[in-house]
Amino acid sequence: MRKTILTTILSLAFMGTTAMAQTIDVNSKSTPLTHYWSEGVCAGRANEGLRAAWAEQLELVQQQCGFKYLRMHGLFDDDMFVYFEKPDGTPVYNWQYVDEVYDRMLSLGVKPFVELSFFPELIAAEDTKMQMWYRNRITYDPANLGKWQGLVKAFTQHVVERYGIDEVLTWYFEVWNEPNLNLSPKAGFFDGTKSDYFAIYKASVQAVKSVDSRLKVGGPATSNFIADMRYDGEVYDQSLSRFYSQDKINKQQWKGAWIDDFLAYCAKENLPVDFISTHPYPTDYALDPESGRSKDAVRYIHSLRDDIAWLKAALARSEYPDAEIHLTEWSTSPNSRDAMHDLLPPAAYIMKGVLDNVGKVNSLMYWTFTDIFEEKGGGQSIFHGGFGMINFQGLVKPSFHAYRMLNQLGDEKLYYSDPVLVSRSSQSGKITALAFNYPAEYEEAVPSSKNAKNYMDASSKQLDVTLTGLQPGTVFVLEILDKDHGNIYDAYQALGAPHSPTREQTAYLKQKAWGTKKETLKVADDGTLNVKRELLPWTCMLIKEL
Repeated sequence: MRKTILTTILSLAFMGTTAMAQTIDVNSKSTPLTHYWSEGVCAGRANEGLRAAWAEQLELVQQQCGFKYLRMHGLFDDDMFVYFEKPDGTPVYNWQYVDEVYDRMLSLGVKPFVELSFFPELIAAEDTKMQMWYRNRITYDPANLGKWQGLVKAFTQHVVERYGIDEVLTWYFEVWNEPNLNLSPKAGFFDGTKSDYFAIYKASVQAVKSVDSRLKVGGPATSNFIADMRYDGEVYDQSLSRFYSQDKINKQQWKGAWIDDFLAYCAKENLPVDFISTHPYPTDYALDPESGRSKDAVRYIHSLRDDIAWLKAALARSEYPDAEIHLTEWSTSPNSRDAMHDLLPPAAYIMKGVLDNVGKVNSLMYWTFTDIFEEKGGGQSIFHGGFGMINFQGLVKPSFHAYRMLNQLGDEKLYYSDPVLVSRSSQSGKITALAFNYPAEYEEAVPSSKNAKNYMDASSKQLDVTLTGLQPGTVFVLEILDKDHGNIYDAYQALGAPHSPTREQTAYLKQKAWGTKKETLKVADDGTLNVKRELLPWTCMLIKEL
């Protein structure tokens, strides 16, 4: 029978300093460890969900990482064929493609986090702008607002009839994606004004709530936080953009785009806001951190904490203090050609980011689970900096392993201080711990392809963890993700970086991608377990009771 005392003695030698030993009594009050990081994950657009490989990868991340919801663009795009009209203008709705995607998702245990976007051809303005490789229609025509509202209502009625109200009441309906990027210099998701988006939100929330007032609707799904006035007006004003050097970027007050104005508008119009959504990427520019516009500056590791604090304060001073908070996109950068997405550092970035902010928001959704993603078209090589935690060929990246390890934590937090978290399962009583090395050299600027070309030139951490009060003979598994184990990009380079790997090479790379280092450890006769290791930069370690 398990003893009632769990003691962790942590000796962390780092840059010449040693942390105080810590002792944890499991009889003391624990705190909930809500797995908000696995509430949802993202994909590119709905049409990609019709592919067999996409569904296979979704099944993998659901099983291994525990994701409950999936958010994606383009539900109403032309390639989903949802909207037609008879000669007299009567709308004809076709849900076959949507049904196929949603049926697949639900059969895998993944619920839709519905993003209501974008305009079908017959609802967009005649001279509509089209962005992205897949040509999503984004130009708003006020004369067609009624058509949009009818489409949203018909869609909502259809999913309730098909899946049942009890099921759909567990879904979320998010209005649009990043409407503040209204034809920004390179691309955008909305050709209209701030007031135009607010009108679309009003029409959408009324449409959804007309089917059942209990259904959850929110927005404004705006892009990352800013420290200037570029989004204060009706449209994005590039002349108001401010760019900060690395020594100044973390000294600014960052705020969410449109959030205050959105909440004020909804209060004035007496509109429900069941949740607020936005995208806290750690960059100083909304779209392309690699461009000259951003001056190569990125924010520090605590930017997520700061943005959440600002957002919670904005809600507290609004008419919607109890609205849920869903951060519906997040990653190291919002650039699908940032080489960092394929490399080792994002794993430790993910672990530190999510563990530092436990209990603060309802969800934090990684953008995206797969490189089957085509905003800029297909990548020119199998590793091209794509957002996905799995590449096109099904090779899992270090970011995947980070979420897989996080998913194995218990639901009770016994101890957390960077770089160690100790958890317990309330059902089994078993102990699971994580250790990671997010190096101090990257505290002030998160890793990107600009600042981390030699990312291993950073500090190690000495880990000395002792668990006491355990049942003698209990077996633990220790699993390590590091530069030489489970780091697929380096394995790919070692193979010669073949542009088009053969089937045999792909099979070999899949084995290497899963090749984290594992060993078993046994609790000593005195009920103690000691784990003493050097954590090289970006290493992630799982310590799990079997």
